[in-house]
Amino acid sequence: MDRRAFIATLARGLMAAPLTLLAQPQSRLARIGFLAAGSASTRVQQPFLQGMRELGLVEGRDFAVDWRFAEGRYERLPGLGAELVRLKVDVIVAVTTLCVQAAHQATTTTPIVMVGVPDPIGEGFAVSLSRPGGNITGLTNIVTEVSSKHLELLQVAVPRLSLVAVLINPGNPSDALILEQIEGTAYTRRIKVLQVEAGTASQIEAGFAAITRARAQAVIVATDSYFDVQQELIIKLAVGNRLPTISSSPEMTEAGGLMSYGQDLAMHYRRAATYVDKILKGAKPGSLPIEQPTVLEFVINRKTARVLGLVIPRELELRADRAIE
Repeated sequence: MDRRAFIATLARGLMAAPLTLLAQPQSRLARIGFLAAGSASTRVQQPFLQGMRELGLVEGRDFAVDWRFAEGRYERLPGLGAELVRLKVDVIVAVTTLCVQAAHQATTTTPIVMVGVPDPIGEGFAVSLSRPGGNITGLTNIVTEVSSKHLELLQVAVPRLSLVAVLINPGNPSDALILEQIEGTAYTRRIKVLQVEAGTASQIEAGFAAITRARAQAVIVATDSYFDVQQELIIKLAVGNRLPTISSSPEMTEAGGLMSYGQDLAMHYRRAATYVDKILKGAKPGSLPIEQPTVLEFVINRKTARVLGLVIPRELELRADRAIE
């Protein structure tokens, strides 16, 4: 080959090299579906994204999230779950029992990471906690168990507590379990329970009117995504009627509720990222053990106590992990 032919061949090779590189397939972004019954919130989204960052995964580079929020309208969940399946997401993060039910109805093959489900075995989501089987794994909550503690804490905070109202959403299957637990504890403590059902804003208002008429001395707000959406209304009615409240949600206490006792859900959203990462790397959800919460937080709002004219007993002050002034 003469010198001129060699140079021409070399030039053609150099020109083709970038085209070859461009033609190589780029790594596909993992697609994550996120299904929640409440409203879009940085308290929900940011902990999960933080958990992904801690694992070295960057949104937009390594994964994309299709967020779906039902805004407390539970009838929307089946449609939202089916929509995520149609989008062919690689994994679905489902928050609370109703979301997992909706996702599971839509698919038995796409991996599902649950967050905040009190009884995954009873709901048929898992065969056991150590080896769930099927396409669902994730993290449980203990809202049923801590509901008894809610009553105990109220009895310390409210002198001569004899009648407590329990606000539940009839559309949430977990709330029935919570009510049952509270009623069992109340019976042993000789406290009467007023069951108040509410699934709309007008029902919440009517419920507090009924609570006031019955002269209940305090309110336990059951864990429910719709109640999270309506927390400002609930706190307004509770404080306006001088009713101490307790819930599992520290956010509700920060908004003006008297007390909360429960797990740190932000930590669970971060932990959900670990499950997602393992599944994206090839792990089968049925072989990943389900985690149970180990850290609980007791929060008191001292400002609300003053508004209600309550003196927080020193016993509770010493037990509080955090106090809001």
